[in-house]
Amino acid sequence: MKLGLGLYRHMLSRDYYDFALQAGCTHVVVHLVDYFNQGVSNPRNNQPTGAKYEAWGFAGDPDRLWTVKELKTVRGEIEDSGLTLAAIENLDPAHWHDILLDGPQRPQQIEKVKTIIRRLGEAGIPVLGYNFSLAGVCGRVTAPLGRGHAITLGMDGPAEDIPIPNGMIWNMVYDRSAPSGNLPSTSHEELWRRLQRFLEEVIPVAEQSGVLLAAHPDDPPMPTMRQQPRLVYQPQMYQTLIDLAPSRSNALELCVGTLAEMTEGNIYDAVDQYSKQGKIAYVHLRNVTGKVPHYRETFIDEGDVDMIRILAILHRNRFDGVLIPDHTPQMTCTAPWHAGMAHTLGYMLAAKAVIESSQGSGATLAPATDGVRY
Repeated sequence: MKLGLGLYRHMLSRDYYDFALQAGCTHVVVHLVDYFNQGVSNPRNNQPTGAKYEAWGFAGDPDRLWTVKELKTVRGEIEDSGLTLAAIENLDPAHWHDILLDGPQRPQQIEKVKTIIRRLGEAGIPVLGYNFSLAGVCGRVTAPLGRGHAITLGMDGPAEDIPIPNGMIWNMVYDRSAPSGNLPSTSHEELWRRLQRFLEEVIPVAEQSGVLLAAHPDDPPMPTMRQQPRLVYQPQMYQTLIDLAPSRSNALELCVGTLAEMTEGNIYDAVDQYSKQGKIAYVHLRNVTGKVPHYRETFIDEGDVDMIRILAILHRNRFDGVLIPDHTPQMTCTAPWHAGMAHTLGYMLAAKAVIESSQGSGATLAPATDGVRY
């Protein structure tokens, strides 16, 4: 297992790379989409927390794709700092909104996504994370509900009152001149059909390019959000996604916090199931307490999930990918994001060292009910 850090577009600088190294990271996962573009619900110079219904910001230029030169430059700067670029996370809604909506620009946007995948392969970037979702990351609230009144995220009930307005998809506005009105509701079956068609068209390109497509589960994992269906809102639905397109390039961006928020299944069984199959491209590590539609995120050393047990399962199943904290509670200081990440990364680094040392020597720390000893 490798320790990494997720960095947003405004964080792609030497200071942040040095911080990652100082915290014990060897890898980074990069977001090139600017979630903060002219938006008001995400704080600048921080992590994108969003709000219950407000858009995160405006999507990018539909005619400007990431170039090979741009991707190689980002990778080169990261490598020059002593880190490895493990993945790019998320596509810009400007480039694939009609793939999600099955709209008139779908054929052209499929070609755009194929081009992006080919360019990632040419730039030597092995993973593209994505989230096939209409409502995206919505329904969340931010409040000082963490330990010591830390600012943290959560959910205080369903988010169905306000439907998605026309011109908006996955939290972001892609068409400022869209007609008034709301996106008509569709069915779960139709959304799965759209995903299957997408995978059938792009997975062969990913295979040829040596790129893994890593699917994130729906966060928050509700059956519907803003009157639209969700795809992966229970642990077993990840298996459905895997089985839609049997391929090494059809992989998972496994988010422990999101899986723990789900109302069915067992988080430890789910991590065991998908790591045994070798289907996890990389892992988001986050702790929570409660289930949807009422939960809150916590510091990694509290909450409902035994993180040592999660890491022990991954180690036993020989997961050799990257673990990153996707986001953390904000600590009360002049650098709340840095402090929260440093706390989480320190915990992860120590836990990883203990697990690898104890299992490598044959020692056991405690019994576990699923057969994993750690």
